[in-house]
Amino acid sequence: MRGDARTELTPAPVRALAQAGAEILGHRGFAVGRDTRASGPELADAVHAGVAAAGGDSVDLGVVPTPAVARWCAAHQVAGVMISASHNPWYDNGIKFFAPGGSKLGDRVQDEIQARFDALLGTEIEASPAIVDAHDTAAESHVERVVASLEGRSLTGLVVVADAANGAAYDVAHRALTRLGADVTMLHAAPNGTNINDGCGSTHPASLQAAVVERGADLGVAFDGDADRLLAVDADGRLIDGDQIIALCALDAKARGRLAGDAVVVTVMTNLGFRRAMHDAGIHIVDTKVGDRHVLEALDAGGYSLGGEQSGHVIFRELASTGDGLLTAVQLLDIVARRGRPLGALADAAMTRLPQVLQNVRVARRPVDVDGPLAPFIDASLARMAGRGRVLIRPSGTEPLIRVMVEAETDAEARMEADGLVAAVESLFG
Repeated sequence: MRGDARTELTPAPVRALAQAGAEILGHRGFAVGRDTRASGPELADAVHAGVAAAGGDSVDLGVVPTPAVARWCAAHQVAGVMISASHNPWYDNGIKFFAPGGSKLGDRVQDEIQARFDALLGTEIEASPAIVDAHDTAAESHVERVVASLEGRSLTGLVVVADAANGAAYDVAHRALTRLGADVTMLHAAPNGTNINDGCGSTHPASLQAAVVERGADLGVAFDGDADRLLAVDADGRLIDGDQIIALCALDAKARGRLAGDAVVVTVMTNLGFRRAMHDAGIHIVDTKVGDRHVLEALDAGGYSLGGEQSGHVIFRELASTGDGLLTAVQLLDIVARRGRPLGALADAAMTRLPQVLQNVRVARRPVDVDGPLAPFIDASLARMAGRGRVLIRPSGTEPLIRVMVEAETDAEARMEADGLVAAVESLFG
């Protein structure tokens, strides 16, 4: 659940939602974390009250990344909540549940919580929460596990700029990277409740790109507000996206005999250049719908070890149950340190990113069938590109939008085909 914390996601519905979640998922030791938004403490209090109304007690983890909550749930076999709106502005907030063990919720469980929430909404809740304070423990445990993922190796000699987005990574990122020996300059690591994601972080990397070049750093890393995803910047200030990061990690893992099934799980949005590179390297691609939940489901179903999204959600399944920006940063830096080559050169060798154009077309309502009516237009576009490109058209899962994505050998060709498909969408669904 996500919304404006000033008008929509207020304490009353959050209390009801927390009670519903605690009743369905199990309420003993329910873990609660949050990012740095001004509304976080009040909404955390509401979650604790809801858990208490369900007859349970809860553990307050304080300001921690989303994956730290998932890690706590896995270590203690409890359910949990992360209070965050990820990359959204400060005035938004959200509630994300984890099942006992730290996994995302399936559709059936979500439906059960929704039904119970609907029944509880508007009722009076009176409870005295029993809260265990685990602020320091949760953050330190997360740092320790991320540091331990390098199995004793260090990042000594690497000069790094880290953009914490004034969010949940503002403290743990510095602690982990410096503990591993990196020379770290922190950027946007002074949260005040209203500056989270404000012109910074993985959705606004311009200041990081400039800082890396200005300092002469080896590379930069950028987190989002809840630190469950990561983008990187090479020494020249060039952005390295999630596809490139996953490609680097997949190729490195395969070379070391650590890529389970010689396969990687990605979404349908993953760049065609990534697909070509993995094919050439003998790595099988498993495609899923957009969303890290679907990536995780495919990883578990196939017993695979690596997957993620272009946005920078990367899941190292043997190390975590969700996307983890700090873990991804450390794994990426480890590759750079072990290979002794600049990030930009490694990224270029891993894959050639094809131009990708994405346009959102607003429609009156989301259509049931997109593929059927658009099939002639899609077929014509693919025929013109003659195997040199890719088309993906899908309705948004949350908004009255149809998303048109085209990849081609050149940016001009991709834009021309995308414009034609947008016109077709507008004529059919406008």
